[in-house]
Amino acid sequence: MGSRLLWRRAATAALVYAATVLGVLGTIVAARALGPERFGLLALALAASSFFQLLLDSTVEEAVVKYGYRYATAEDWGRLRRLFRTGVVVKWAGGAAAAVAVAALAPFADTVFDTDSLTVPMLLAATIPLLQAPEGMAGAVLIVRGRYDLRAAFMALSMALRLLGLGVGAQYGVTEAIVGYALAQTVASASVGFVGWRGARQYPRAVPVPLGEEAGPIRRFVLRSAAGTGLVSVRTTLAPLALGVVAAPTQVAFFRAAQAPLTGFAALSAPVRLIMLTEQTRDAELGRPDLVWRSLSRYVIGAAGVCLVAVPAGWLLLPSLVPLVFGDDYRPAVTAARLLLLAAAIQLVFGWAKSFPISIGRPGLRIVAHGVEVVLLLPLVLLLGAREQAAGAAGAYLVATVGFALVWLALLARLRSAERMGTPGEVSP
Repeated sequence: MGSRLLWRRAATAALVYAATVLGVLGTIVAARALGPERFGLLALALAASSFFQLLLDSTVEEAVVKYGYRYATAEDWGRLRRLFRTGVVVKWAGGAAAAVAVAALAPFADTVFDTDSLTVPMLLAATIPLLQAPEGMAGAVLIVRGRYDLRAAFMALSMALRLLGLGVGAQYGVTEAIVGYALAQTVASASVGFVGWRGARQYPRAVPVPLGEEAGPIRRFVLRSAAGTGLVSVRTTLAPLALGVVAAPTQVAFFRAAQAPLTGFAALSAPVRLIMLTEQTRDAELGRPDLVWRSLSRYVIGAAGVCLVAVPAGWLLLPSLVPLVFGDDYRPAVTAARLLLLAAAIQLVFGWAKSFPISIGRPGLRIVAHGVEVVLLLPLVLLLGAREQAAGAAGAYLVATVGFALVWLALLARLRSAERMGTPGEVSP
């Protein structure tokens, strides 16, 4: 049993790293094929799609993971099936709302971002939230089944397909690149959706029953989780959009290239975070808060050790790596990349902050931390981005990340001293 668990964790890590490498390669291929100006347009269209998807897509899969473990542990198969079915409906509705929002923005995109060729790419990008909806719910089902290795495998498949779609489409233009991206997402969602459906059917047969008294707590959980994820979307996607309002698309391209350290450091923790979401949620539902805190401490110590080595090395190498990887046209992105390297290190150490509140049933904690982050981020991006372009936006991102970390330190201290984890299965803000 121990060797099987070790193999599954190793496979998950390898597959998540492969997915990240493939995703970075897709960005590099598109950046080099399109050049800074057209790549900036592509980045704006995809950022708008991602922003509204994260903002309006309900992230019901986090509630499915939390309560799915609860019902599976209690062998309450009727409620588990009702939870799965409700999650699918809510996920599709959120994707549809995001698609409508992006489509509504498309006619005004040229005016908002001061360009003349963004309307059609934005309209095409509006399809992506709807196409991606099945992938999130299917992934949640796989995590509830403890098969985070399969979830990672389909993440790698999705990134490989996106690389192919972007790689082929970018040879012809921005519109074609988005068409390739959308086609790739269609195939990826269909594949993981089928496997997720099969995984759900492997549970004992039972007639779906109403969620009863837990319907209210689940609804509140979803709303708080969605609010927290919506605030995360501001950090990850609104920054380039806000920069696009006050600077040229070329500067958005530089900022997007400078985000490579964020992608790389997030990749380091991604498999660990996926495993932690699965295992910490299980431990919390079994009433073992000591195991939850122990895994959290181990993660922080390991991540801090990685940063002590990686940050100085990255700071020295970035002036050579950015033009080598993206091309000489992207050399102005070096300063922004160095600033985002520091932000990436902080995010790595606090990488547990996305899954930990879900595992202990308190998604509202993310709203507090990310709320402070957003209050700092948006005005600073507009102010510093207008003055210092991509480097200014990167500086704003770093300041907001520091604020986010300080808030979480205070929240952790309060949890540890006042509650000592309290009742980890309890769903409260």
